[in-house]
Amino acid sequence: MAVIPKILVFAGSVRSGAYSGRTADVAQKELAVQGAEVTRISLADYPLPILDEDLEKENGVPENAQRLARLIAAHDGLLIATPEYNGSIPPLLKNTIDWVSRVRRDGGRSVRPLAGKIAGLCSSSNGHFAGIRCINHLRAVLVRCQMEVVTPECSVPEGGDAFDGDGHFRDERLHKSMEHLCRTLIETSRMLSIRVEA
Repeated sequence: MAVIPKILVFAGSVRSGAYSGRTADVAQKELAVQGAEVTRISLADYPLPILDEDLEKENGVPENAQRLARLIAAHDGLLIATPEYNGSIPPLLKNTIDWVSRVRRDGGRSVRPLAGKIAGLCSSSNGHFAGIRCINHLRAVLVRCQMEVVTPECSVPEGGDAFDGDGHFRDERLHKSMEHLCRTLIETSRMLSIRVEA
């Protein structure tokens, strides 16, 4: 019997109505349709200070980074939907990745929550370029964290017009792109899973 992959989905923005959040909604539904067990979170529920090594030395890695690290470890793969800020990664998302990458221990055991984890990427913007500059930067950062980032991606241009009243993509090509990304993420997560059961 095939293993049902567990996929964690979140957006790189917590703004109400953010295109990245709406893209994450589409991904969540498509992953579920394709048979994944999906957990959707908001980074608003895991507030973190700006990464500061003096703060880390004094107080350790914040509990919310530890919580996220445990959640990531308990899933086979991640799907991240990111907006683009000034041609690159939004500070909320980058800071979250940076803090989680600092997690080295959970209780008495050594952990590296990002290394070897499978990731699929989406981007969005209000312009024609669909956040493709950001998605390339994000891919580079995650690879540096030793994550396995799948090649297919879904980049959503003209975010204000990209979704219908039911939250689906208007453009069939975007739908096919999301289908392909989710299928690849599920298959790769199933093959390369390093999930740590909670």
